Amino acid sequence: MKRSVRWALVSVGLAGAVTAATAGPSAATPPSGLTNFPLASGTNTSHAKIRLKVGTDVAMAKITVDPGGVSGWHSHPGGAIIVVAVGTLTVYSPVRRHCEVTTYSAGEAFIERPGEVDNVRNTGTVPYVLYVTFPNVPAGGSPRTDEPNPGRCPGV
Repeated sequence: MKRSVRWALVSVGLAGAVTAATAGPSAATPPSGLTNFPLASGTNTSHAKIRLKVGTDVAMAKITVDPGGVSGWHSHPGGAIIVVAVGTLTVYSPVRRHCEVTTYSAGEAFIERPGEVDNVRNTGTVPYVLYVTFPNVPAGGSPRTDEPNPGRCPGV
């Protein structure tokens, strides 16, 4: 390849790189009239996946439970994505023939799978506050289903 052709290709390449570097950030549009007030965030500690289904509702709730309070045995038809904003809670879940006990604190997040039965107790000294997103709620239905005590978590 001739030296002049090579230089022309290098020049065009450099010009493209400079244009891309300077045009990229200016292509973004800043928000206007928008206020974003973060409610809570937490680090996910589960490996579950939840996909949104067409025709279902998505509900959100702030849930506060006093020390010693319990959720009662329940499940969520579409699952739940939970962020612990304040406090400590303990989740009791019947797994096969035993009771699985997991404690979460402020700054943690976890997922309850659709239909998973559990009971949640405030084991801390202050009210716990959760921000919960309920995906895949049957249209017009409740994000929570009360469940009978499965009997594998004594004293809960």
